[in-house]
Amino acid sequence: MRLKDKVAIVTGGGSGFGEGIAKRFAEEGAKVVVADIDAKNGQRVAAALGAAFVQADVARGADWAKLVADTTAKFGRVDVVVNNAGWTHRRKPYVEVTEAEFDKVYAINVKSIYLSAIHAMPVFRKLGGGCFVNIASTAGVRPRPGLTVYNSSKGAVITMSRSMAAEFGPDKVRVNVVNPVFSPDTALSADFAGGAITEEAKKAFLSTIPLGRFSTALDIANACLYLASEESAMVSGACIEVDGARCV
Repeated sequence: MRLKDKVAIVTGGGSGFGEGIAKRFAEEGAKVVVADIDAKNGQRVAAALGAAFVQADVARGADWAKLVADTTAKFGRVDVVVNNAGWTHRRKPYVEVTEAEFDKVYAINVKSIYLSAIHAMPVFRKLGGGCFVNIASTAGVRPRPGLTVYNSSKGAVITMSRSMAAEFGPDKVRVNVVNPVFSPDTALSADFAGGAITEEAKKAFLSTIPLGRFSTALDIANACLYLASEESAMVSGACIEVDGARCV
């Protein structure tokens, strides 16, 4: 049991990669708190795993304060925060992205990381350590046209996470990043493709992945499990591309 007695918050835990991460953590003994703005799916996942659920908009400081407070009230601690929740504008030319879309991308993808640390770090410091696993994207490493604002937000997550790792290291807090490649099974996949996941779109995406398959929720969950476990006790400030060599 690689996470026995650990308490882990997983944002965006009601579907996709987040659901897979929550499930894998629970299998390895963690006490999981599923956080999601979507109460129906969040409660579904939590019920299936015997986990706790907290409804939260990760772009709101008050929601983060409640999430951390509810978790510590129930379990007495927080050991791991997985910042998985994310959002993208639809694939389109840069100049067609609206200001509202830009603001939403950065609020959910970047501001949420900032807020997670603001509210979790006091708990980590009190406990003498902790762990953040931030989900970015291969888009932050090898960006392509059509998703420029989204790409830049994930680049910001990578840089912010590395700086957090350097700053929080003396507090025995580790910060790492997982960069998934495209998966047709996530809620954002249609927007990545420009509106629909057609067979043609899948073929085009697949042609860029040397290993010849898409990432799965289990692939991402296993990477997060390693980074949350004591097996990675000396790993901080790292980015793991779970991408079948897409970024090589």
